[in-house]
Amino acid sequence: MDRTRTGAPRGITRRSALTAAGALGALGAVATATAPGAAATTRPRDEPLIGRATGRDVHAMSFNIRYDREGSTRPGDADYWPERAPLVTAFLALEQPTLLGVQEAEFHQLAAVEEGLGRHYRTVGFGRDGGAGGEYSAIFYDARRLTLLWWDQYWLSDTPEVIGSATWGNSVTRIVTWARFRDERTGTELLHVNTHFDHQSENARLRSARVVAAQVAEAGLPAVVTGDFNAAAGASAPYDALVAEGGLLDTWREADDRLTPEVGTFPNYGEPDPDGTRIDWILATPGTRVRAATINTWTHDDRYPSDHTPVQALLRLG
Repeated sequence: MDRTRTGAPRGITRRSALTAAGALGALGAVATATAPGAAATTRPRDEPLIGRATGRDVHAMSFNIRYDREGSTRPGDADYWPERAPLVTAFLALEQPTLLGVQEAEFHQLAAVEEGLGRHYRTVGFGRDGGAGGEYSAIFYDARRLTLLWWDQYWLSDTPEVIGSATWGNSVTRIVTWARFRDERTGTELLHVNTHFDHQSENARLRSARVVAAQVAEAGLPAVVTGDFNAAAGASAPYDALVAEGGLLDTWREADDRLTPEVGTFPNYGEPDPDGTRIDWILATPGTRVRAATINTWTHDDRYPSDHTPVQALLRLG
């Protein structure tokens, strides 16, 4: 899969934003819709919950695929990457999002994502340690539909262009990958921002949220923001900075149709928990119609592809 970079855009700069602030096949199991607050159940499925988008709709997905703990896990462990990799591939082959933001992906793990999406997809991004080093917050896109106009990556710090920089109290390097596209179906342009906020420092999460909100506002384009935000939807300062103050829509809350129950998005290979915290989100700019949303607890043979659940939204961007 090509990892390309092309001509410069107008109206989006990370500096000014910062200154301003083989597959297993289709058999699996997903959560079935129940009354709000009810426990999630699973049943076999051979169809996607959303699948490839048609018409003007865009299928967006955020998926923390969990880094490979090579040397720390063994065959049979829930976290063992060689056994999770074909699950990631099978799940993505089933769902086929238009736009996919991944988190925690190491270079060698990208192959499982690429295999599932297929030959028509492309990706942008590089490791947070520079080049192929460290985890990626890469963006994958369906090149049959979207033409890449520009992409870039920056570090969530006071020195966003310095590779590996971290200055806001986080010990782990954090990044944003963004891409600007032209939708060949509609002729319109759109922005996709993908990120992974820090898991320890609240200051880093809040400052990161303000940076992302500023970038989207500056762009002035229909936008999708995907990420593992390590913060509770509806009950955290980063969420407020992006939604209440930044004006972005929480697609789960705005959805015309929730195809699954609300459960925590970090079950850590356990049962779906209706009292769990939703830390993986898809946000969108005002004017977007959210036709459907999911918190997808897909499994194969009672195995999860990751410790996080992928989240999905079917969007008609304003």
